[in-house]
Formats: sequence, structure tokens, C-alpha cells
Amino acid sequence: MAPDVPAPAVTTRPAVKIVALAAGFVMASLDTTVVNVAGARIQQELAVSVTELTWIVDGYVLTFAALLLLAGGIANRLGSLRVYMWGMAVFVAASLACAVAPNGVLLIGARLVQGAGAALFMPSSLALLVQSFPDTRQRTKILGLWSAIVATASGIGPTVGGIMVSAFGWPSIFLVNLPIGLLGAVLTWRYITPTARKDAAVPFGGHLLAIAVVAAMCFALIEGPAQGWLAPSVLAAYVIAIVATVALALRERRATARVMPWELFRLSAFAGGNVIGFLFNFALFGGIFVLGLFLQEARGVAPFTAGLQLLPMTVFFPISNIVYSKISGRYSNGVLLTVFLGIAAASTAGLVFISSTTPYWQLALAMGLANIGAGIISPAMTAVLVDAAGVEHAAVAGSVLNANRQLGSLFGIAAMGVVISVNHNWYARASVAFAAITIAYVLGALCAWRMVWKPRLESADR
Repeated sequence: MAPDVPAPAVTTRPAVKIVALAAGFVMASLDTTVVNVAGARIQQELAVSVTELTWIVDGYVLTFAALLLLAGGIANRLGSLRVYMWGMAVFVAASLACAVAPNGVLLIGARLVQGAGAALFMPSSLALLVQSFPDTRQRTKILGLWSAIVATASGIGPTVGGIMVSAFGWPSIFLVNLPIGLLGAVLTWRYITPTARKDAAVPFGGHLLAIAVVAAMCFALIEGPAQGWLAPSVLAAYVIAIVATVALALRERRATARVMPWELFRLSAFAGGNVIGFLFNFALFGGIFVLGLFLQEARGVAPFTAGLQLLPMTVFFPISNIVYSKISGRYSNGVLLTVFLGIAAASTAGLVFISSTTPYWQLALAMGLANIGAGIISPAMTAVLVDAAGVEHAAVAGSVLNANRQLGSLFGIAAMGVVISVNHNWYARASVAFAAITIAYVLGALCAWRMVWKPRLESADR
């Protein structure tokens, strides 16, 4: 079927295409981490509770994670360029609404819409990128550069947030999306060729059930500490999650158009890669959420200082991403995942007994070591999934992993919100948080060894 819009002028300048399509990823990555440093200031100026603050951070990730697979199906059906442009427009408008929100309720609502916009443009941007660089060798280099840009955005997010909050106030972290989004949208419309539509059915019923499961579980986890774990609304959320899960399982068994290819989870590496993605994002983004508040609330530093103090803990994201391209040919992805998740677990475990006498350098060193492999773990787990799924299901595998990772971020932040809510001593909160993060990393390392590394060794011995 023909593309849904006229083909724009073609450019031979790869940099223009990268800027056009990376704009969305940069905004989405920044907005996953940048709000963490602004949290304390938002609490003060809008008088929001810990529960509301958790919703402000997690509301974005909730709609982002819940709609990601559905958005990929819609992009196939209607054309990636059209859906990408819709997503950019929604995201930019929601960013403006976030910046002018006069209270926590409206800010939470705007963040939910922001996440929906990000879900629309994320899978579409990857499809457009792959089409824009048909040469395999060139595309490999472009994807490496793309990954480095995204990793850099995630890594500097807290620092950028701290600087902007201190200099211009918390609304500035949302206003910065306006010029980035507009630039990306204009360049995309001008220089990116549309993809053709596909006659693939979109299982809206299945996706709605999946969204209900995720939303209900998230509601129960965030509202449980504030309302009580047996409050009527929380109990209702449990019931909705259970009923929707059962209904989804029954529907997926009978349906021809399913939410995802469940048979792929029979493959050890595919299932393992998804579990690792969930646990890794649970630990990483849950930790960033806690640290942003801890440095300001427990240590009493300003947002600017907090952003700078977080830099040694996140600066390794883009660096290790580049290192991966150098060492991936020498070591298997199973080895890399097991080793670096193990390092993260050991480093974080050293902070379980954190106290008021723990110096900053010790905190920075431990979290820096924990995150030193973040840029290696991310591409390694992606490679594991794509290799396991094969060329036919490569795109779906990437979408499933992204959705799983966003769910990990969602529940990691929500879990840290529970930790903060149930204890008023910040050092006790931090101790429990680091223990939970350590457990997540340990489980991830065990999963990498048992489901990715070990099966490959056994296969090689045959």
C-alpha cells in the first residue's frame, strides 16, 4: 500500500536524519530522569505529598510503558511518519502543560499525556531510522551513534535537571522540550521518507486488557502506603488487575492477532533478556529516584549541587556504551551481562548500611561502580533478544524489551515510593532502598548466568 503522505525531499546528510529522529528519544530519555532532581522543589512549591510526587514521576512511565506495544501496532497500520508526528505534537503540548501546571493534580495529568506522546513516537522513530539507512554497515554505525546519544541523554538528565531547576525553576525542565520537539518535528517532516502502511490487525482488546493490568498494579503500589493496603480503592485495583490478567490470558489463547508473540518466551535467552531488562530498569531508575531526593532531603544540598553530585553516578552510561562496541566481539553477551550485573550488585550492597557519617565520595564511588556497566548491559540484553527472536521477530523483540524495561522503571520508582512512605528516617529509607536494588541486581545476574550464559556454554559443548 502506498505511503500515507507525500514523500519529502531526500537528503544525503546522515547527521540531519539522526538529529531529526533522535530528538524524540532524547526528550523521552531526559524526562525519565530529569524530574528526579526537581522532585524536592516541586514538593515545596506545589505542596504535593510523597504519593503525588511518585505519581508525577511514575505517571509518565505508566502511560509510556502501557501504550508502547499498542503504539507500535498503530504505527504499522497507519504509517510510522504519521504516528511519529502525532507523538511529537502530543509530547510538546503536554510538556507546555506540565510547565504551567498550578498544582500537583494537573501536573500528574499532563505527565500522563506526556507518556502517551512518548509511546507514540518511540517505536515509530526506530522504524523510520532503519528505513532511512538501508545499507547494513552504515546502519550498524548509525545505531551505535544513536545508542550513544540516548545513553548520554539518560546519563546527564539528573545533572541537567539540577542546573535548570536552580537557574530557572522546575518548569524549565519541561519547557526545554519545546525547541527540541519542534526542531525534530520540522526536520523529520522535511527530510524523512514515510514508511508504507501494513495491513496488520491491531489487537485493541488485548492491549486494553494489558493496560488495565499495568495501571491497576501501579495504582495499588503507589496508593497503598497513603490510603492503606486494604482501602476500598486499593482492593478494587487488586481485583481489576487479577480479572484483567485472567481475561488477557484467555483472550491470547484464542486470538489470531495477539498482543505479543508469546511463543518466543519459550526461548531461554528471550525470556531471560526480558527478565533482565525489567530487573535492570527497576534497580537503575528506582535508584536514581531515591538518590535525587536523598541528596536534597537527607544531605540538604540544593538541586544544582544534587545534579552535579549525581553526575559521577551516571556519566558512565555513554562511556560504557562505546566500550561495548569494542569488547562485544571478544566476550559473549551472557558473560557481559552476568559480570556487570554482578558488579552492580556488589557495589550497591556496600551502601545497605549507609549512615549520616558515610562520606559523599563513598556513595559516589559505589553508585559509579554499580552504573559503570549500564551502557554495556543495555545493548547486550538487546542483542540477546534480537539474536534469540531472529530476523523475522526482531522488531517485535525490541518493542517487547522496551515495554518490559519501562515496566521495570515504573515498578522500581513505585517501590521506592513505598519505601519512602513507610519510614520517616531518610537513612533508614536509603538503606532499605539499596537493599532492594541489590536484590534486583543479584536476581538479574543469576538470570543472565542461568538463562543466557549457561545455555550457550551447554550448546557449545555438544
